[in-house]
Amino acid sequence: MSTLGATSAAGFRPQLAAVAILGSAMVTFGVFLSGFVIAEPAPYEVFMATLIGLWFLFGLKISRAVAPLLALLMLFMTGGILSLTVMSDLATAPMYMAVSGFLALTAVFFAAIIDARHERLKLIFDAWVAAGVLTSLLGILGYFGAIPGAQNFTLYDRAKGAFQDPNVFGPFLVAPSTYLMYRLLTERITTAPIRAVAILIMALGLFLSFSRAAWALYLFCACALVLIMLLKERTGAFRLKILVLTLGGALLMIAALVIALQIPQVADLFSNRTQLVQDYDGGHLGRFDRHKIGFLMSMEKPLGIGPMVFSTIFPEDEHNIWLKCLTSYGWLGFVSYVTLIIWTVTMGFRFLLLDRPWQPYLMIAWLVLIGHAAIGNVIDIDHWRHVYLLLGVIWGCGALEHRHRRRVTLTQHHTSAPTRR
Repeated sequence: MSTLGATSAAGFRPQLAAVAILGSAMVTFGVFLSGFVIAEPAPYEVFMATLIGLWFLFGLKISRAVAPLLALLMLFMTGGILSLTVMSDLATAPMYMAVSGFLALTAVFFAAIIDARHERLKLIFDAWVAAGVLTSLLGILGYFGAIPGAQNFTLYDRAKGAFQDPNVFGPFLVAPSTYLMYRLLTERITTAPIRAVAILIMALGLFLSFSRAAWALYLFCACALVLIMLLKERTGAFRLKILVLTLGGALLMIAALVIALQIPQVADLFSNRTQLVQDYDGGHLGRFDRHKIGFLMSMEKPLGIGPMVFSTIFPEDEHNIWLKCLTSYGWLGFVSYVTLIIWTVTMGFRFLLLDRPWQPYLMIAWLVLIGHAAIGNVIDIDHWRHVYLLLGVIWGCGALEHRHRRRVTLTQHHTSAPTRR
């Protein structure tokens, strides 16, 4: 019987391997689709909803290390559902919450599949790069009217690629750009030209989005990456390589910017967008005015006021993720979201410089998530698909680290245990 069982198990291994490869390929394609959200529901939603459903049917496991992510997102969603109870007219609010719930589920899904197989991290980031380069090309060509239907890839004379909003398109490109910068700094110089071209394409797409938040995010992540690499790598030769490549890259970016600014339409919009405070920021009931009034109002609304209600009271939406949590998810949602961000950032920091196969991906996702939390002060990010992917990557890497430490502890325990005679 034991021989028969072993033979049967061996016979199933090729099928299991094939299923694992197919699953990883589908995840890769799903991440690629995240770069094309020109209309909702986007192909990403349809594909990922099907994929997550199938994966759960075939036994997707949520480990104890990923469970806190699931619990906090469930509390966040509970706050959102409670906020619906105070609305007199629900309109499209239930659909808004359904999208929030779906995106929260994607974060848990990505964390779980990374926890199961860390090799998926490279597939995820490579797919993100492919999506970033392609959607950037659409944005660039659309901006200059070089393709039919160019207006579909621009908004208000700003590139938006295959997104609905330039302010989402720009930040989406930061993680894949940072990933390529890391590989440029750490891998063979022979592969540098291809990666440099991809970085420049995404940098130009991001620049033409004319999103001030995206510009700041890109600059922060690039500088922080170089700083962490200098701290992590102790050899003088490697540090010299980092400094030389960084300086060369910075000069190349400046040269590209100077060339782009020779185009009048680019120069005019750039001059306008580089003003730190626009009229819609500092004017009466502008962005900052709304923030102050909104926070004071939320102190009297423990359940919030419901999603998309804020813009019916004031000229525009909240444009602040913390205020958005208070108005659309109530006090419970706000506390859950703040706890989630603090927990995620703290966990990532603890594991940031450890020598692990998944360390580069953790470092990149951690840096980009911190940047997104910062720009969340001036923009709503609760429905940005790639933010939930970043959460999933960090929590997945955290789960990998917990399992690694548990394995080491068990090995040490067995090694140190006295031999019985």
